[in-house]
Amino acid sequence: MENKEVISGAASEEKIYKKNLEEKFRDFLERFPAIHKLYCKYEEILVYLVVGVLTTIFSWAVCFVAERILDSSDTLQNAVINTIGWIAGVCFAYPLNRSWVFKSHNPAILKEFSGFAASRLSTWILDIVIMWLTVNIFNMNYWIAKIFISSVLVMILNYVFSKVLVFAKKK
Repeated sequence: MENKEVISGAASEEKIYKKNLEEKFRDFLERFPAIHKLYCKYEEILVYLVVGVLTTIFSWAVCFVAERILDSSDTLQNAVINTIGWIAGVCFAYPLNRSWVFKSHNPAILKEFSGFAASRLSTWILDIVIMWLTVNIFNMNYWIAKIFISSVLVMILNYVFSKVLVFAKKK
């Protein structure tokens, strides 16, 4: 019985800490009224961008390791590198988007994740096509194409799909 009380006590303390951390951040922003107003107006997009950057860094790190093992100049291996990075990115991004960006409380987590993965599948296909065109057809540097072309388009479409399809608020 004591263990349950300790565990629930630790969980409630963790929630209080998170709430206080968010409150401290908002208190800090209130010192700068113009920035605070902009943050409040665009909070979801700003948090999405932070999560997107974290997801992108994680996915690129996985691609970086995969590219050291595989040959990105080979069309099939280029697709494999991108697929490995995509799978890692989806698994990393879903819980962050669910809790931090869209604050979903949908109890059907598996269904929600399936929709998330399906929407990401379309942007994975777009990534494969863009990377094939830029690297294998136009002989562009892999990382220039990945950073400045593919990632920008993929991030924008991922936000739209998540906002409109996956985490849409029921009216």
